[in-house]
Amino acid sequence: MNGEFRFRTPVEPIRTSWHISHSDRILCLGSCFADEAGRRLEQDGFNVLVNPFGALYNPLSIRTCIARAIADTPYARADLAEGPRGYHCLDYATRFSGPDADVLLALLEDTRLSLKEFLTQQPTIILTLGSAFVYRLADSGAVVGNCHKFPAATFTRSRISVAEATEAILHTAQLLFTLGISRIILTVSPIRHLADGLHGNNLSKSTLMLAADEAAATEPNRICYFPAYEALIDDLRDYRFYAADMKHTYDVAADYVYKIFSDTFFDAATRREALDCRAKYRASLHRPIL
Repeated sequence: MNGEFRFRTPVEPIRTSWHISHSDRILCLGSCFADEAGRRLEQDGFNVLVNPFGALYNPLSIRTCIARAIADTPYARADLAEGPRGYHCLDYATRFSGPDADVLLALLEDTRLSLKEFLTQQPTIILTLGSAFVYRLADSGAVVGNCHKFPAATFTRSRISVAEATEAILHTAQLLFTLGISRIILTVSPIRHLADGLHGNNLSKSTLMLAADEAAATEPNRICYFPAYEALIDDLRDYRFYAADMKHTYDVAADYVYKIFSDTFFDAATRREALDCRAKYRASLHRPIL
């Protein structure tokens, strides 16, 4: 024994030649952990679009979002469901609902076109997978991205297989490749879905990790896996990094994961510029006491 003690298992450095600079555009899409990454990228001065349709947790819903944007498929009244707030687009977050169908359709189309325009600029894509559990409409089997507080009997719930998750990720990637996009960073969110139970949460995250690994192995030059999940679950390994609900992370934990991300994908010049942009952002929040 050499007298050295190790009380952590730090995430091993990611081997990649990819570098993200402030001249790049970045799209963060997926679970609410994508919002955490996107917020920090914005503060560091990057041109970033974050979850324009709200959080999307499963790979099938992420594919639907990208496919409709790229295929120029506007939403129609027949795509909307009538429910608690009038009309609802169950593909996306609850804000895509309201009493006027035409207003909702216009919002959906404006958001879709904004996403498509951003995609045509060939951004670096960060896809954050949150859950392998999906909700399907009981009468049609269609996957929904958000249940919009409809009655539980409206849906059936199941966990997709590794093969289904892999196919959805690779199909999404192929759609993005058609636009000339060549860099997709996959992550699995460390935010825990405790409603599934600990065993169910672990099975869900394992499904996503296996699918992400398979996708990265299939397209090693265009898909890269970043270990956000491992950084929190296997490196930090402490409940003090979680909020009171024991599901979401405190800012310090997200900051730690982001630090690993920046060390991986930013060169020295980009890190300096990011620090300068963040200092200016924080200064802009300061309000003098009179």
